[in-house]
Amino acid sequence: MRRSPTRRTILAAAALTASGIPAAAAAAPLRLSRGVNTWPWFSLTREFPAPRTDYGTPPFQEGRPVPSGRDLTRLRSAGFDFLRLPVDPGPFVSAMPEERVRLMRDLKEAVESALRADLSVLVNVQANGATHHWNPQNFYGDPGAALFPAYRSFVSALAHMLDGIASERLALEPVNEPPQGCGSDSWLAIQDDLLTEARRVAPRLTLVACGACGSMITGLTALDPKPLARFAPLLFTFHYYEPYLFSHQGAPWMREPVYRALNAVPWPASAGTLETTLAAVRARMAADATLSAEAKREAYTLTEAKLTEYFAAQPDKRYLSRHLAMVGEWGRRHGIASERILLGEFGALRSDARYVASRAEDRARYVRDVREAAEAEGFPWAFWNLFDGMGVMDDASRRFDPAIVTALGLRVPAGDP
Repeated sequence: MRRSPTRRTILAAAALTASGIPAAAAAAPLRLSRGVNTWPWFSLTREFPAPRTDYGTPPFQEGRPVPSGRDLTRLRSAGFDFLRLPVDPGPFVSAMPEERVRLMRDLKEAVESALRADLSVLVNVQANGATHHWNPQNFYGDPGAALFPAYRSFVSALAHMLDGIASERLALEPVNEPPQGCGSDSWLAIQDDLLTEARRVAPRLTLVACGACGSMITGLTALDPKPLARFAPLLFTFHYYEPYLFSHQGAPWMREPVYRALNAVPWPASAGTLETTLAAVRARMAADATLSAEAKREAYTLTEAKLTEYFAAQPDKRYLSRHLAMVGEWGRRHGIASERILLGEFGALRSDARYVASRAEDRARYVRDVREAAEAEGFPWAFWNLFDGMGVMDDASRRFDPAIVTALGLRVPAGDP
């Protein structure tokens, strides 16, 4: 259904014109509000080790959690209105033509199943940094990256497919967390190239731009949006997980040794003590049979120092609000309406109850605080994640986590299993 221009739309157009961005940039993009990421629907692959560069058949792990049609309906009933769907490009670009057609058909069916559940969809091309060949560096580490032509071709095919399904309900984010430094000319050239190609084949589709620095706030605030105005309808996005000592405690994929044994880090910091958290860290380290005693000593020394800083700083909701206000100010400075700035990822890992009593209330408080800080700025958001250790739904039972649903300002549907 087409809507007549609202007063907000008219004012947004005027602001864009005043800032030097053509009024055409005010073309209404997909309107988003409350979303959830659906990794690993089209992630978690079965790639062969080097020197091979191919994948098994099927390329995605068959045991990974995938939302059913009923799950999608329940997400809508809970109050979510869109999905952010991460898609690993590796299996698509490496596949033979017949297999690529099948994979694109599967992806199209997934998008259409979400639409049937009355959920809009933002498809995000999310290269896997843990893959030895089809990874972000090889795909778009610089404009001359060996696999960039193949990546660009996939983005083009994906944009064309989405534009042909229901462009008014869909959006495309060509890259996830670009690795280049903030304000990098290399990233600007790569993003411009990808958006140009996507817009060429999909004239009506909403596109999503981001800054470098892993899509962090500092990457977005270093971005000059004026040269991107020609890609309207366009959204901008950023991710927020600060402070990482809380949100990524115990994350096995983090390279820094400080995260591996973190546990029972409270939110806000005033909800716990340094001594309690360090005791939980020591218990987790003691149970880790993969590290030598020397490695544990070194990791503990670093962890103790970082946690001392954390408790000294006493981060709380005001800390989060100050960060998100930086994005709001960036938007106002450039005449970009707040509803066009998407908090594309936020969330936190659960504490590991094997080493400490559950601190689920800390996670729920953090999620609530970030969500409320984003909404105070007028930003739509997408929670990370539907499944896994940061999920809002249990992988096996498919029950909602009521504390997280409530923290997101939503409701558990009646009859939740």
